[in-house]
Amino acid sequence: METFESLVRAEFAPKNTYLNTASTGLLPARAVEAMRTAVASVAAGRPADMFADVEAARASFARLVQVPATRVAAGASVAVYSGLIAAALPPGAEVLTAEADFSSVVNPFHVRGDLKVRAVPLERLAGSVRPGTALVAVSAAQSADGRVADLPAIREAARAHGARTYVDASQAAGWLPLTADAYDFVSSVAFKWLVCPRGVAFLVVPEDFGGLTPLFAGWVAGQAPWDSCYGPVEELAHSARRFDESPSLFSYAGARHSLELVEKLGVERVHTHDLGLADRFRTGLRELGHEPVPAPDSPIVSVPGLGRLQPELSAAGVEVSDRAGNLRAAFHLYNTPADVDRLLDALRP
Repeated sequence: METFESLVRAEFAPKNTYLNTASTGLLPARAVEAMRTAVASVAAGRPADMFADVEAARASFARLVQVPATRVAAGASVAVYSGLIAAALPPGAEVLTAEADFSSVVNPFHVRGDLKVRAVPLERLAGSVRPGTALVAVSAAQSADGRVADLPAIREAARAHGARTYVDASQAAGWLPLTADAYDFVSSVAFKWLVCPRGVAFLVVPEDFGGLTPLFAGWVAGQAPWDSCYGPVEELAHSARRFDESPSLFSYAGARHSLELVEKLGVERVHTHDLGLADRFRTGLRELGHEPVPAPDSPIVSVPGLGRLQPELSAAGVEVSDRAGNLRAAFHLYNTPADVDRLLDALRP
């Protein structure tokens, strides 16, 4: 009988202590094999139907965030989807963001030049929504230090003032249970906690498309894509596929298998596993005299002042990140208590 542990052991075999999922997730063996097969098929002149992989990945992501697949667009970049949402806002609209949020989430609103972008501390985001706020844009979990946004409070404040919500789940999808239907727009790259190859991203839109215009619609956005290759697309897809980017097919060939694995493991079980390891690390840090950035209920742990140790930790086979001088460790499904203890031992004076 397959268990969480046996499934993980069969798919992941890192050669080091890898605690850097907040940068890039490890690929499962099934995704690696699928990509090898896809590349070999093209090299042999018999390319597989990788568009079927795109649809399987779309459907899998939709199940993970609990929405119909018809509401999910498939692409490659959160910044592109942020730009699409930014383009739909009227001149002068106010966009409320969290201070120092990830650039792909906030920068497209700034480069418009005619929007009022207001940034406040993450903890004050819900309380800062006001009459006239058009959109609240925020990462579900902060890339820099793992702090988790109070999404229910933000949603309710936005609804009370008639504002839309845009959530980037790139640092949350895969470990944090999410119901995307609770928000107007939800985007996510998949190469982090969803353990997919780079080049895969998704956008969830409302049933009525939320006022978005498919500005970058190409042939894949047509209701009948293979009949939409030349000239203007006569009929856009009736679903969120109208917002698709032309997909990185080799990446999607692997992504469908990565997402199926996350579904099989179960986000709730991954959530419990990841947070248990992060709590173990926080306890150990305090015993060593270090106080992490307060980010309870997050698998990302940021330790002020220790980022300088990243090169020597890497040389010792422990992979973490240096973010603005902070050491950032991220604990995911393939990590174990032994990984936590190895990092703590490396931090001992």
